[in-house]
Amino acid sequence: MKPPARVPSSQSAPRRIALRLLFACLAGCASPTAPAPSTAASAPGSNRTIEQAMEAARRDERQKIMQEYWYDHTAGAPDPGERAGPEGPPLLRIHSQCLTGDAFHSLRCDCRAQLEIALQLISAEGRGIIIYELQEGRGIGLMNKLRAYELQDRGADTVEANEQLGFESDLRSYVLPGAILRHLGIGAVRLLSNNPGKVKAVEDAGVVVADRVPCVAAPVESTEAYLRTKREKMGHLFDRL
Repeated sequence: MKPPARVPSSQSAPRRIALRLLFACLAGCASPTAPAPSTAASAPGSNRTIEQAMEAARRDERQKIMQEYWYDHTAGAPDPGERAGPEGPPLLRIHSQCLTGDAFHSLRCDCRAQLEIALQLISAEGRGIIIYELQEGRGIGLMNKLRAYELQDRGADTVEANEQLGFESDLRSYVLPGAILRHLGIGAVRLLSNNPGKVKAVEDAGVVVADRVPCVAAPVESTEAYLRTKREKMGHLFDRL
């Protein structure tokens, strides 16, 4: 796939920064569906009707495998996906979509904070890659994540809520990011993640993780329980709890 034309360079920029953002989704992979309480026909305007419309939109979106957005602030900025050079393998963040956090600044999770940390580290280094995966709610989809939020309001933690809806705690797959990195000719990365499972998944996809770079957001009162659950039940690595 030929990338879009690069944004014209700014001659006044004091340094070189190149960042490649890749928005990725799996073609033909249906979103998981929680067990339906009833098979009755949906009334116009009902939640079920809205879900069906959203699923149709997702099917259309999944026809596009990958979109690339380039930001090149000076002429001759390095290709952010270039192979390991004097600076070593490029930084990589595989970020799972979180509409509630990334767009609406939810205080339930650290998703937006991790994305901002990744952007800052990549900007400081001058090159790097962010793959933005359409795997809302650790793979269960937006509507199911909102159902999980309701269960969390009743006392369940983030893992228990997913399981009560009939899902595993984490349904995400990293096959597509691995394919993207191979397509770009990248054999090794420094992975921005607190999740050892993601390190293994990237390596299983055929890409060497030369280093795991922590991406730890400072906990606040509203995220402490969530982060503690991720550490104790999902094996995430945090040093600030």
